[in-house]
Amino acid sequence: MRPKAELHLHIEGTLEPELVVELARRNRVDLPTFDVEAIRARYSFANLQSFLDVYYENMAVLRTEEDFYDLASAYLRRAAEQGVRHAEIFFDPQAHLSRGVPMDVVIGGLSAALKDGEASSALILCFLRDRGAEEAEQVLRTALAYRDHFIGVGLDSAEVGYPPSLFRRVFDIAAAEGLHRVAHAGEEGGPDYVWEALDVLRVERVDHGIRAMEDPQLVARLREERIPLTVCPLSNVRLRAVPSLRDHILPAMLDEGLVVTVNSDDPAYFGGYVEDNYAALRRELGMTEEQLDRIARNSFEAAFAYEG
Repeated sequence: MRPKAELHLHIEGTLEPELVVELARRNRVDLPTFDVEAIRARYSFANLQSFLDVYYENMAVLRTEEDFYDLASAYLRRAAEQGVRHAEIFFDPQAHLSRGVPMDVVIGGLSAALKDGEASSALILCFLRDRGAEEAEQVLRTALAYRDHFIGVGLDSAEVGYPPSLFRRVFDIAAAEGLHRVAHAGEEGGPDYVWEALDVLRVERVDHGIRAMEDPQLVARLREERIPLTVCPLSNVRLRAVPSLRDHILPAMLDEGLVVTVNSDDPAYFGGYVEDNYAALRRELGMTEEQLDRIARNSFEAAFAYEG
């Protein structure tokens, strides 16, 4: 199995149904059902919002530092089995702070798991764009007390209606603190969201970015500046961003000379971890080993904190 880095992975999105049940029982959280297969059956989504509804509901079981430790440890074990040598992991503190879970509990549990894990790894703090820029700034200022525990900031959640430019100030603060910057753009939103992420937020990587291909001038810029794109093929299919994997634009992105990487996004919900995505590209799109090797090499080039 080829070594690879994973650069677009939401740790909350690795919450498998078995762990949902285990943590619910540990924390005495009432679930609609404790049947693992019944929970898994709910993982069929019409769009991004229908996914987010289930995603946040399941997150209610995460209460203690031990819970966050167990969540991240489970991902790191599975990632190692999938050939991941380095992971830059997103986490959403707002989703936990709003439930009364303190920042130190979230970061403490995740950081301890990363320290104990065998693979190289780092955390990226993400802002929920639907919560607005003011709250994002408050969260960043709170998180700066734990600055040594994360390497960058990102922007995630539903794109439409929340363009990157709304978050200029908080990204400027992050840049002044020496933090790396990434943002989800060009999955639901069009190429204009990618332009804003580049020009307003000054991101160093674009998460998703598949709709950048609709704008030849943008494609040329991404290629010339070698700005990485963290593409998530199985996620794109599950959330109906593309009709099927065979319709995915990823091969054309490679042909354009873009720095494309392949990642699993929210693998517990989207049908596979990162090597599962590679296998699906081989099976459904007929991608060659040479193409997949190139994608894997891109992942290490695109990483912020890999020292291998």
